[in-house]
Amino acid sequence: MTATDISSLKDLISDFLTAEEPAHQTSIEALTLEDGHLHLILRTTAKGAAFLQDAQTTLEDRLRQHPAVSSLTLSLTAHRPAGPVPRKAGAESGHRPLALGKRPTGRSAPPEACLPDVWAVIAVASGKGGVGKSTTAVNLACSLARLDLRTGLLDADIYGPSLPHMLGETQKPVVENGRLRPLERWGMETMSIGYLVDKEQAMIWRGPMVMGALTQLMSDVSWGALDVLVVDLPPGTGDAQLTLTRKLSDKLKAGGAVIVSTPQDIALLDARRGVTLFEKTETPVLGLIENMSYFCCPHCQERTDLFGHGGARKEAEALNIPFLGEIPLLRDIRCSADEGTPLVLRDPDHPASQAYRAIARTLKDRLFPSSC
Repeated sequence: MTATDISSLKDLISDFLTAEEPAHQTSIEALTLEDGHLHLILRTTAKGAAFLQDAQTTLEDRLRQHPAVSSLTLSLTAHRPAGPVPRKAGAESGHRPLALGKRPTGRSAPPEACLPDVWAVIAVASGKGGVGKSTTAVNLACSLARLDLRTGLLDADIYGPSLPHMLGETQKPVVENGRLRPLERWGMETMSIGYLVDKEQAMIWRGPMVMGALTQLMSDVSWGALDVLVVDLPPGTGDAQLTLTRKLSDKLKAGGAVIVSTPQDIALLDARRGVTLFEKTETPVLGLIENMSYFCCPHCQERTDLFGHGGARKEAEALNIPFLGEIPLLRDIRCSADEGTPLVLRDPDHPASQAYRAIARTLKDRLFPSSC
């Protein structure tokens, strides 16, 4: 990839858009080119999407004629229209629809149900940020994979994807038969929006665009046959959680939600809201994890309850949900995440690794009792 290639591709796209649909305000949101694969995101309006539905093939053909492009993924970001996108004359000629959000090109068959070959989904959630939810999700997924479950891990945080860094993964996914192929890492199938965009790029998207991208990270990825897909949700109780519970209702009923919280009252207050959301959407709550439960001095081994201790256990009892366990606040957990090797793999005998594995075993025993 050279600056000249990027510049010439941008000129090609701009010329096409200006000549073909100047009134629809379509523009380049992001463009990356690595190893001959072009990933292009166009920002458009509803009318622009209707135009591109018919013009998609022409644009793709022109891009593939560029000497630096061997394959491409074309995506749109925009507000979803209130009704069906109108088709122009000639749309019956076989041009496939280009959905809003993120959709790899080259797909001609009707979309399948989300995750048809996944048995169960475990959503790892928190009511607020900064409680170590992503670190917990990664180590739980690795532990489940080590328990001989076919495991996938989906980073559902569109604004702040952390999975690529925490797994030490720098490759880009490829498109096979019109679908993204997950990246295999540490014995798991993994996917994140962070694999598709530059790590320095800010995802300045409105809610409907984010929901479209999240939906297609589930439906337009070849997850294959999995026993369990662990989904690392963004913090809070908003659109992402509602989209997941709506799209994956049956898979979540086979699995459920795991809530991560620290022991202090303010975090538990937000965790309670998370439990309420999943209960209202009829999603089983598998239990509550107390993260950063206590701190052990690496020099004298003295234990200090920096954020209090036992609050999550008491909250779980009050909410009548299982208490899954305690994870300490340790430097080794942070270092392993920064280095790209989950602690349960980097140091399996570490006390925190044993805590993660115990929780994973509890989840497996509940979801797959016949395999125990």
